[in-house]
Amino acid sequence: MRGGAAAVVGLVAQVACDGYRGVDESKLPAEPVCRAYSVAWGDKIPTAAVTPASLPRPPSSSISARLPFRVLDPVGPVSWARESQHVLQWTTGGLPAGATVTLAQSSGDDRFEVVQTVPAAAGRVVWAVPAGGSDLRRVKITPSWGAPAEVFDVTLTPSQKASYRWVCVTDRTPFTRRDGAGSLVFKDRMWLIGGWNPSEGFPRLTGNDVWSSTDGVDWRMDKPQTFRDASFDGNADWEGRHTAGYAVHGGKMWIVGGDPLQGRYQPDVWSSSDGQRWERAAANAPWGQRALHTTVAFADRLWVIGGQTMPDFVSGAVPYAVYDDVWTSGDGATWTRLPADGPRWQARSAIMQGAVLHGRVWIVGGGSYDNPSSGVPARQYMSDVWSSEDGVRWRREAATTPWSPRQYHSVVAWDGKLWVIAGYSEEGNQAGGFYSSDGKNWYSTATPWGPRHAASVWVYGDSVWLAAGGNVDVWRLERR
Repeated sequence: MRGGAAAVVGLVAQVACDGYRGVDESKLPAEPVCRAYSVAWGDKIPTAAVTPASLPRPPSSSISARLPFRVLDPVGPVSWARESQHVLQWTTGGLPAGATVTLAQSSGDDRFEVVQTVPAAAGRVVWAVPAGGSDLRRVKITPSWGAPAEVFDVTLTPSQKASYRWVCVTDRTPFTRRDGAGSLVFKDRMWLIGGWNPSEGFPRLTGNDVWSSTDGVDWRMDKPQTFRDASFDGNADWEGRHTAGYAVHGGKMWIVGGDPLQGRYQPDVWSSSDGQRWERAAANAPWGQRALHTTVAFADRLWVIGGQTMPDFVSGAVPYAVYDDVWTSGDGATWTRLPADGPRWQARSAIMQGAVLHGRVWIVGGGSYDNPSSGVPARQYMSDVWSSEDGVRWRREAATTPWSPRQYHSVVAWDGKLWVIAGYSEEGNQAGGFYSSDGKNWYSTATPWGPRHAASVWVYGDSVWLAAGGNVDVWRLERR
């Protein structure tokens, strides 16, 4: 810890949401049903559109064509669905500041049409696959300094695009704004569990209240906030927490692990059949000295995937580490660490919800939280996609995705698709909902709600629902 307990309090806003500041509500997107009361938890840095006039001047002719240039993704011919979005990624080391890269396409011949030109230092460009035309396309990526261009073939498959819209359900929930709250669907209700807000009703930074609703408008408080002072008995009830693990398994709701905001980890596991009375299944799970892990119910078991330690918040415990392990349990008390067989995703944390689709569990994006005292001054952000049918053998579905590398995003499965919603990236809080039927071909939806991260997302009533993430609005995603 930096500077003892006072430092922990000072760091809390950073670990949860990098601080929050009020925004001018008049600048929020107009919406015919209601206007969201939004709080910007972290500043978003706008990215200016790239135009020919804004591009840096190309390097002089003295720059050698021997400067390195290599396309990292894709490698070789690919098959991409029409209208999907894909990333083309290249090396950036040793490039001059003024260098550019041009993306061009053709209908299978050598007559290329320029799509766009971007600064080479960006290292990537998003290409929207054409909706019509030939089934075979050639894509050429050309560096401006004379290094050889790279060309690859793309076979276009039928579009997987669907039509969705977000509808504002309410602009003012009865529960206080928060982020990192658990979101479960149980007994035909949406449940919101705990969360973080150091300024409104949570004197110990996080809460242990529980709310539920059948329509997103009327919310019932099933369990009051009792995590207030030192008189709280952590053996009788679960401590307030956020960004923990949450799942429905065996006819119960589960809270699996917690956060480091009390100056220690919360390695316990709790369950409830009604949201009011909670029983502790484990006081100290074997994986418990960590935070920001992913929890999912899959194959009739609870799963804990990845996570990390945070020594800047928990001193004298375990050193800084980011995990790529997988643990499972049938009862929440006895846990087994699964072996690794073959390639596996890079160690990571901060994926807010886990998803199961097509009989597989999915790891989508994520990253790691910084820890300056351990020599880790910056966060890491990821955008790759992996899946597994058993948690032992993993398959990489995509090395890169068109949504920005991010953490604190929600991943759910609905309508036969994976969904990535909101999150936090190098640019700050993110809006946006992205979907894919296979983890490879991604499409986006327009989102009228404001950027946020660590939101609460439900799949309920054949819709996706969004709340919290530092806001008091509720939105529903539905088919058009």
